[in-house]
Amino acid sequence: MDFKRFGAFLLIVIVGLGLISWTTPDIIKNVRLGLDLKGGFEVLYIVEPLDETQELSHDVLLEAARSIEDRANKNGAEEPEVTPEGRDRIRVKIAGVTNPEKVRETLKEPANLTFRSSDGTIELRGNDFVENAASVQFDGTTQAPIITIELKDKDKFYEITQRISQKAPPDNVLEIWLNEERLTSPSVRQGINSNKATIDGYSLEEARDYASKINLGALPVKLTEKYTQVVDATLGQASLDKTVTAGLIGSVFILLFMLFFYRVPGIVAVITLIAYTWLLLNIFNWMNATLTLPGIAAFVLGIGMAVDANIITYERIKDEIRSGKSILSSIKAGSKNSLRTILDANITTIIAATVLFNIGSGAIKGFALVLIVSILASMITNVFFSRLLLFLLVRSNLVKKLSYFGVKEGEVSEL
Repeated sequence: MDFKRFGAFLLIVIVGLGLISWTTPDIIKNVRLGLDLKGGFEVLYIVEPLDETQELSHDVLLEAARSIEDRANKNGAEEPEVTPEGRDRIRVKIAGVTNPEKVRETLKEPANLTFRSSDGTIELRGNDFVENAASVQFDGTTQAPIITIELKDKDKFYEITQRISQKAPPDNVLEIWLNEERLTSPSVRQGINSNKATIDGYSLEEARDYASKINLGALPVKLTEKYTQVVDATLGQASLDKTVTAGLIGSVFILLFMLFFYRVPGIVAVITLIAYTWLLLNIFNWMNATLTLPGIAAFVLGIGMAVDANIITYERIKDEIRSGKSILSSIKAGSKNSLRTILDANITTIIAATVLFNIGSGAIKGFALVLIVSILASMITNVFFSRLLLFLLVRSNLVKKLSYFGVKEGEVSEL
C-alpha cells in the first residue's frame, strides 16, 4: 500500500469537505433569489417619446433604464434588475417589495428636470437640453471638476442667465430640480451667450452624480406597461421550499444509486458532486447572479449531466476491466475513451444554451446562463477532479478487488 498517495487522497477529501461545510451556510445565505422565489414583480415597459423631436436610440434606452433603477432604489428595492430590450422596451424585475403597486406607479412617471429661479419660477425644462449632453470635465487651469451642459436654444438661455445675474445674492441662483427634489443651486454670475453652460464648485463624485441626474431628467420618455407579473412573497417562499425539498430528495437517490452500482468510483462521484454544487453556488455569488425557478431547473439539469459524465466514465472503466486489463490500465483507457463522448455532449449543450441566451429573453436567458456555467463547473469537478481522486486511490494499491468497481470475477475475459 502506498501511504503517500492514500494520504494525499485523504488530505484532499478532508480539507475539501471541511472547507465546504464551513463556507456553505454563508454561501447559501448570500445567494440572490429572484421574484418567483422571493416575491416581487416584473414589468415590461414600452418606451415612447413625449417630445415629437426625440428619437429613441440605444443611449436613450440606457439612460431611461438608469432613471428607473434610480427611482427603484429610492423606493427601497433590493438590487433591482433593469434591462433594455430591443429598440423600445425595458424589463424591470424587483424582488422582495411589499407594496408593488406603489412602486410600479412611481417607476413609470417620467423624470421631470426643471431649472428654477429663487422664487420657484420654472425657467427651463428637461426638453430644453440636448439629451445625454451633461458631462464632467476639468478646468484647464485648476483641474477642478466642472459640469458642462448643452442647451438647444442659446438665446433663451442668455436671456434667463442675464436676468438672474442682475439679482443680488442669494437670489442670483438657478436651482436644479429633479421631480420635486432640489439637486443643487448654482449661482449665476453673468449672462451666458452660448449653448453651453458650466457648473463648478463640486467634488468629482458630486459632479458625476449631478451630471447623471441631469441626463436622466433630459429624457422626456413615456413608459407604458406591456406585461406585468406579481408574485406574492408567501407563494414565492412556498415555491422555494418545495423546490429545495424535491432537489434534496432527488440528490439522495442519485448518490445512493452511484454508491450501489459503482462502489469505490461511486464514493468518488459523491465527493465530486458535492464539490460541484459548492463550486456552482460560489460562481453564482461571484457573478452576483439571481437564482430563479428556471435557473434551479438548469441547476438540476447540470447535476444530471454531471452524473451522466461519471456514469459514462465508470461504465467505460468496467468494460475495460471485463476485457482483462488491470485496474490501473482500465482507468487510464476508460477515462481517455470517455472524454470525447463527454466533451461532445457538453459542447453540444453549450451551443444550444448559447443560442437560447442570444435569442431568448428574461427567464430563458437565465436558464441558458445557469446551464452553461453548470456544464463548465461539471467539467472541472466531475471529470478532472474525479479522475485525480480515482487515480490517487488506485495507485495507493488500496483498492485491488474487482468487486470494488462493480465487476464480478466471472465477467472478466482472459487475454
